[in-house]
Amino acid sequence: MCYGSELTSNAVLAWCGEMGVEWHYIAPGKPMQNGFCESFNGRMRDELLNETLFLSLAHARVEIAAWVEDYNRERPHSALGYATPATFAAELEKQWPASLRPTGSATQPITPTALMRNKTARL
Repeated sequence: MCYGSELTSNAVLAWCGEMGVEWHYIAPGKPMQNGFCESFNGRMRDELLNETLFLSLAHARVEIAAWVEDYNRERPHSALGYATPATFAAELEKQWPASLRPTGSATQPITPTALMRNKTARL
């Protein structure tokens, strides 16, 4: 029997308790309670993950980064009035007074990228 996900889940729940983070579950059979994430996950799965054979971790990182760049900077989204997320965010930021602008959003990765091994991928 494999207990990987259960142990991970317990570790996340313990961390949330220590940090005072409130944890909310999506009700079974109710994916629309997390509709934006479900929509994004579906698009990424259909447009990238199901269509791409990743030859290595480095290749996966390059392909995923390119897809995310296109998704955020090139592709208009109907929910944003057919603007790209980057354009929409820039316009929204202009509307906020400087004192109210969020400072917690990371413009760069929060954690460093995983170290790469010097081994070639095997198929």
